[in-house]
Amino acid sequence: MEEETQTFTGAPLEAVLVEDLTPLGLEELNARIAALEAEIARCRSVIDDKKSLHSDAEAIFQK
Repeated sequence: MEEETQTFTGAPLEAVLVEDLTPLGLEELNARIAALEAEIARCRSVIDDKKSLHSDAEAIFQK
């Protein structure tokens, strides 16, 4: 069975995904988690906006 790998655009994201976290302290790790959670919330907001626009467009074209 072939393993599926997900690709993400942008070298900065790739760097974050492979960064060695062992040298980071607790404060740094908690700050990193907070920043990543904020980014996840931002992504979810954009996804919700796009879903809404998609639904609006479908409603217009189905008339």
